[in-house]
Amino acid sequence: MGSNVAILQLYLLPAGPLFSCLTALWLISLAIRNASIIDIFWGLGFGIVAVGTRLQVPGGWHADVLTAMALLWGIRLAGYLAVRNLGHGEDKRYMAIRARNQPFWWKSFFIVFLFQGFLTLIVGLPLVLGQQPRDAAFGVLDGLGLALFLTGWLWESVADAQLWLFKRDPASRGQVMTRGLWSLSRHPNYFGEIVLWWGIGLFAAGAPGALPGLLGPALIQFLLMRVSGVPLLEAGMAARPGYAAYVARTGALMPRFWK
Repeated sequence: MGSNVAILQLYLLPAGPLFSCLTALWLISLAIRNASIIDIFWGLGFGIVAVGTRLQVPGGWHADVLTAMALLWGIRLAGYLAVRNLGHGEDKRYMAIRARNQPFWWKSFFIVFLFQGFLTLIVGLPLVLGQQPRDAAFGVLDGLGLALFLTGWLWESVADAQLWLFKRDPASRGQVMTRGLWSLSRHPNYFGEIVLWWGIGLFAAGAPGALPGLLGPALIQFLLMRVSGVPLLEAGMAARPGYAAYVARTGALMPRFWK
């Protein structure tokens, strides 16, 4: 019972700043009439959870590394999305949500901002549970987790950079990105994100009682593969010239190094 209370307390303090930031972001979205700014905050929310937890635990290099993982991933992703999205108006996904949920000004607080906050706390389970005190020795799970995280982070970063450069080229308008990592899989950025989250989950799993934290990477993988990632993008790309051939020769997520 005591350990459950301790874990609940670990969650309560980072949850406060997280939902305060989301409330402020909701108010900004009302002023600029753009709910899609929530996407930029997605990665930063995990940084708040990780740092908020780190300030409560007694210490240890594992907690420092987990916090660094969250910040490295979250800040890079937020920066990329800010450069890509700001100045382009509200994303069409949120325009569709807005059209279906009137009056949107107050409904958006619950179905967009608070929902993402709760999702962040669930996915961020390994960032909380993995910071509990443990043996300071470097173990197999530590090495495997670090290797997966760094591999996934680099893969996602390179894929995002390649896509950004492709979209900046006026000659690419209406075309399909099939170069670089995008020649190996149709969604290399999602592949990298799934891999890095499993790295975070495995690195965290060495802490006492942290195995439930693997729910975080499992949920990320489910969402990207079945809900908000691959299905939405595939539906939007299906009509582009050459996309059917691209699908036929290229896997959705796993890199295919053979033709």
